[in-house]
Amino acid sequence: MACRISELVLECHDPERLARFWCEVLDFVVLDREDDDIEIGPREGFGGPQATIILSRNDEPRNGKPRLHIDVNATDRDQDAELERLLAAGAEPADVGQTGEEPWHVLADPEGNEFCLLKARIAPL
Repeated sequence: MACRISELVLECHDPERLARFWCEVLDFVVLDREDDDIEIGPREGFGGPQATIILSRNDEPRNGKPRLHIDVNATDRDQDAELERLLAAGAEPADVGQTGEEPWHVLADPEGNEFCLLKARIAPL
């Protein structure tokens, strides 16, 4: 038997703002609220194959580059159309030293957390 990732915790200054952003990006909903933390996830709720995201309030300044970032793929449109949608939702282009030749786009959420928009992947056979 193996483990699966059930939750990702993202520390942030404004959980409400990031919950709105990531719910828009991932088509998630708010599943739970506890104190200042907000858990978002698939509309089907807890326990499915997709991990939920807990947006945990932390007022400390961020020190250095995070060791984990999120990669996303469009599920119902091409990469260019998805890039436009993400920018309209509040994402910003981010420069992490890419050359411009990469097949992905580096973006940042409203608090500056970097994530990548990949090209659509073909499901394995």
